[in-house]
Amino acid sequence: MNVIATELPEVLIIEPKMFGDQRGFFLETYQSSRYAEHGIGRPFVQDNLSRSERGVLRGLHLQNPVAQGKLVTVLRGRVLDVAVDVRVGSPNFGRHVAVELCEEKRRQLWVPRGFAHGFVVLSETADFFYKCDNPYSPKDEIAVRWNDPAIGIDWKVTNPLLSAKDGGAPLLEEVTDLPVYGRV
Repeated sequence: MNVIATELPEVLIIEPKMFGDQRGFFLETYQSSRYAEHGIGRPFVQDNLSRSERGVLRGLHLQNPVAQGKLVTVLRGRVLDVAVDVRVGSPNFGRHVAVELCEEKRRQLWVPRGFAHGFVVLSETADFFYKCDNPYSPKDEIAVRWNDPAIGIDWKVTNPLLSAKDGGAPLLEEVTDLPVYGRV
């Protein structure tokens, strides 16, 4: 596998080796010791799959204090995937990385604990799969406004379809229970 650093040192793009021929393809989507070599060492305890239509935007979400690291990929379709450093005291606080994930390239994005995460669907539909290193905890869930001007994400869509929760999420500066850099 090929691991690519991003502008945010903890966020990684992972390109699994894919083997293909006239029958189709094969790739190893996860192997614990290989991922641990790149700092992704906690065991995964929950897998999630969502299907969304073009223009659906999910995020920006995180959990605190029961934080989650997420290894995300697209099984079908194409999305713009975003990770935002929201750790209070981080030298990269409020900065983000945006990466296109699609079924053809089979790239993965590692979104560490302490980062808000979201994606928008760029294809007709998308099946989005992710592994989590902590279970979902509704009482610890935090949402940050998807179009916060202080973060400045270019989502590549206008008028996305949002849940009520995401549409009414607070600006980053209004969130009081963010994780602390060095403690996540």
